[in-house]
Amino acid sequence: MNNMNLKDKIVVITGGVSGLGRYMAEVFISRGAIVIVTTHSEVSEASTDKLIIMQSDIRNEDDVNKLADEVVAKFGRTDIWVNNAGIWYPNMPIEEVDMNRAHDVFETNVFGTMYGSRSAMIQMRKQQSGAIVNIVSTAVLKLRLMTSIYTASKCAVDGFTKGLRMELEGSGVKVFSIYPGGMKTNLFDEKKPADFDDYMDPNDIAKKIVDNIESENGELELIIRRPKK
Repeated sequence: MNNMNLKDKIVVITGGVSGLGRYMAEVFISRGAIVIVTTHSEVSEASTDKLIIMQSDIRNEDDVNKLADEVVAKFGRTDIWVNNAGIWYPNMPIEEVDMNRAHDVFETNVFGTMYGSRSAMIQMRKQQSGAIVNIVSTAVLKLRLMTSIYTASKCAVDGFTKGLRMELEGSGVKVFSIYPGGMKTNLFDEKKPADFDDYMDPNDIAKKIVDNIESENGELELIIRRPKK
């Protein structure tokens, strides 16, 4: 797969009804792609010719497999699969962590990414083409105080994605790791970090991600840091 023309490409974005996922969907659509976005809640917005909204719980492997099968049944292929759905855990000391919530973080961030990647790779291997895009975080590059649960989940995603890339080498399938810094999204609605005002515009991040996928020389490990003051 060289330079990717996105016209009529079939793109799946998990958790794509809001935040970074929705911005990515809009960029892909603006470049001619057909985008399927998922939500774990009831679908309240009508689909269009270019944007299809489907209910799918990415924490449930059967749900993810069903999603993948429905996309292939409708379009015959999957060109790009973006594992974007994720949740955050508010900063706090480890002894105060609610381990039930920690499980939820791992079920969503880690297992959701694994399920999506596996469903996508099975189809893409048959096609001998495609791109799997996993959203990691700059949190794995430099640990910040009291972020252990979220960072641990993203470190797991990072390791899994690197292993996936090795397994798919030579298959025609690209595997991208995206490491964005803090973005102004509803991910932080529960408790905004102290420096939230310095976070990046998710629309800018979305454009950089799609540019990178589209480029012939796109970086397989793309780091998008907040600009220094």
